[in-house]
Amino acid sequence: MTPHRPYTLIAELTYRCPLHCAYCSNPVDYASATGAELSTDDWLRILGEAEALGVVQVHFTGGEPLARKDLESLVARARALGLYANLITSGVPLTRARMQALADAGIDNVQLSVQHADAEGTWRVADLDAFDAKIAAAAWVKELGLPLTVNVVLHRENLDRVGDLIALAERLGADRLELANTQYHGFALTNRDALLPTRAQLDAAFAIASGARARLHGKMELVYVRPDYFSDVPKACMDGWARRYIHMTPDGTALPCHAARSLKHLAFPSVREHALAWIWEESPAFQAYRGEAWMKEPCASCDARGRDFGGCRCQAFALTGDAAAADPSCTLAPGHGIVTEARLRASHAASTSEGAKRMLVYRGRPAR
Repeated sequence: MTPHRPYTLIAELTYRCPLHCAYCSNPVDYASATGAELSTDDWLRILGEAEALGVVQVHFTGGEPLARKDLESLVARARALGLYANLITSGVPLTRARMQALADAGIDNVQLSVQHADAEGTWRVADLDAFDAKIAAAAWVKELGLPLTVNVVLHRENLDRVGDLIALAERLGADRLELANTQYHGFALTNRDALLPTRAQLDAAFAIASGARARLHGKMELVYVRPDYFSDVPKACMDGWARRYIHMTPDGTALPCHAARSLKHLAFPSVREHALAWIWEESPAFQAYRGEAWMKEPCASCDARGRDFGGCRCQAFALTGDAAAADPSCTLAPGHGIVTEARLRASHAASTSEGAKRMLVYRGRPAR
């Protein structure tokens, strides 16, 4: 039996979403990945099995979880089990009545995704006029006395507006602001040359965020996450492979993280066929990169291997074709040149009029 206990269930209820964000982490082969969604009864069972394993919090996400008509029932089940329930939403399909129903069901926190500081920028990134709907959604959350987290995925298109994004979160009354630089998986990897920022952009944004964090201390928590491509050492992705998180896809496939489905050499199990306890404790896919036995050099003898766990397996596979390779974001990785080359291309593109506004590939849309 694994000594690791999962504490978070990421319940990806559906891939349906009104937005088409250019950095979306949903599968690029979206059409082939959208199988039949789990039923309400399936999700109610999964929540119970997750709690029995030791899970203490659940993130209801998607796609857009509000596309599921049974969301209130799932939130009520989580509350009955004593799970902390977080709703991660675009806010676009939300109504005042729906927000009230979710509050009554027991939702503990609402995390609202914001793409840009204004309507024009939001449309450019998400391919939808969604800004006003987000403002309204935030107001309803606060009106009902619920904690509000504003999450912004940062990239070349909006990094220069970090100050405006912080000001927007303040106006919305956010209790927490997450400024998270893009992780290059899914559509974000497809759009990497258009989204990867320059170091100058990152340094300027970090300085602004640091000043705001000090100013807002005690009023609003501000988190700024640097991008992997500009770090010297890799992050402990998901706190290590299959150590703390279970990610459930809409069709019932269980994953250690949202991008793991891209590792085609692994057969990830489904909760339609297996109990969640077996998946966590015994399935070969969850065992594959758990611990240190799989590590190659330089990870195998690195003093940081118990802290960063070799970095991201999905990023290693996407960039090198080998999921057991050292994460190329690490300066010691043999594949680190892939990252430095991408940074150089981004810097060149940002300095030219042709590269400044590259065409973006949107989920379910033609490039423009």
